[in-house]
Parts: sequence; structure tokens; C-alpha cells
Amino acid sequence: MNCKNCNTSLSTESDYCNVCGGKIIRNRLTLKNLFEHITETFFNYDNKLLRTFLNLFKKPDDVIGGYINGTRKKYVNVISYFALAITLAGLQIYVIQKFQTDLSLYDTSTEIGQKQQEMFDKIFKLSTDYQSLVMMLYIPFYAIIARIVFFKINKLNYTELIVVFLYAQAQISICIAILTIIIVPLNIVPFAALGFFVLPFQLIYFTYCLKRVYGLNNTQILIRTLIFIGIIGLIMLLIMVAGAIFAIKSGMFDEMIEAQKAAKQVK
Repeated sequence: MNCKNCNTSLSTESDYCNVCGGKIIRNRLTLKNLFEHITETFFNYDNKLLRTFLNLFKKPDDVIGGYINGTRKKYVNVISYFALAITLAGLQIYVIQKFQTDLSLYDTSTEIGQKQQEMFDKIFKLSTDYQSLVMMLYIPFYAIIARIVFFKINKLNYTELIVVFLYAQAQISICIAILTIIIVPLNIVPFAALGFFVLPFQLIYFTYCLKRVYGLNNTQILIRTLIFIGIIGLIMLLIMVAGAIFAIKSGMFDEMIEAQKAAKQVK
């Protein structure tokens, strides 16, 4: 008998290949064993996916530090985990577009409100259409800032910090996607309300992961977190100013300004 994965010769009593580790499948595929395989893959506590998800909350230093230090079999590798997050983000967008048909934040009974809502809709569509790209672009950006903030602690290099944020961002994205997929169809809370939850959760979780990976005490991580927030805040402010200047020069606000003038004249 040969292994169907690597073609290594095996004894008839073998249950696993001693070369590639693949499980020996003797039975034909049926609905029963297909269901058993799905259950074992996604709902068994001992499977790598569930163990990775749970331990990224309980002991992220074991998951992230283990991968950085060469332990690659115990948990789902960082690329596969991030790919899963991107897949769930795509499903999240589908659910939002299907069930969250009303994202009105402004009074559309007025012309100025209509213009404001149109601008919001364009920004929202842009952010959802390119969500996966934005997720990936955040990672090197965060890693650069962390490299600056932790410059006196040479425990992790830039590439290793990218691994930290890949795992952390994937974990956050998976949690938000699951919440969205559950909450939006049931209309428990407005989808826009989730936005107020995401940023604090992201900051707290990033801080928690970096604290555990670097082995810092509360005072040390608090100081570096404040510096991290300060750097991001300054960069975001510069981006907002640059965006506002671009919008003004490109005439994006012209229609809104005209609508405001018209509304004042009516009054």
C-alpha cells in the first residue's frame, strides 16, 4: 500500500504516513464521513483552527512567539489565518449589502442632507470594496510604528512585528466578521454602531498582544501604547488635512456648499 499524498510505501496496518504525516483513507467518501471530517476540522477542540483562535485570546505569546521561534505545526500558520480573515471579511461585506439596506445617517429630506448621505455612501462603498487591500496595507504601517515605539527593546525585528500584526489583525477581523454575520441579519443593533466598538477593541487587543509577546509590565506597555496612539493620531491628522485640501481643490464640497446656501435663502 502506498500513501496517496506522497506515494511512500506503507504497511497495511499504517493509519498515518511516516513521511508526510497524511492520514490513510480506506473508505469511500460518503455524506456521513464527509460530515465527520467537517466536524473534526472546525468543531473539535483539538483542531488547529479552534486552538489558534482560542489561544490568540488566552496566550497570544504562545501562538505568535511560537511561530516566530519556529514552532509551525501547533497552530495555523500566519498566512493561512490571515487568508481566512480576508475570506470572512468578504462574507461580511455580502451580509451587509444583503441585509443592511438602509445606512442613512443624515436627514435626506433636505438637499444638504442628501449631499452628505451621498458622500457617506461613496466613502462606505469604497471602504467595503477595498477592505481586504486596506487590511493588508495596515500591517506594515503598524509594524513601522511599533518598531519606532519599541526601539529600545530589540526582541523583535520588523518582519517579526509584521507577523505579530498579521495574527492580531486577522483575529480582530474574524471576530468582527462573525459578529456582523450574526447581528446584521437579526437587526439586533445598527451596523454603524459596530464601528464604535472596532477601534477600541483593536487598540486593546494590539496592546495585549504586544505586552505578552514583549513580556512587559503594565507601566511599560501603557507608556508605549500612549506613544503608539500619539504617532497614529498625528499621522491620521496629517492624512485628514491632506484629504480635506484635495477635496476642496477637486470641488468635492462645491455641491454641498451650494445646497447650504440654497437652504439659507429659502429660510
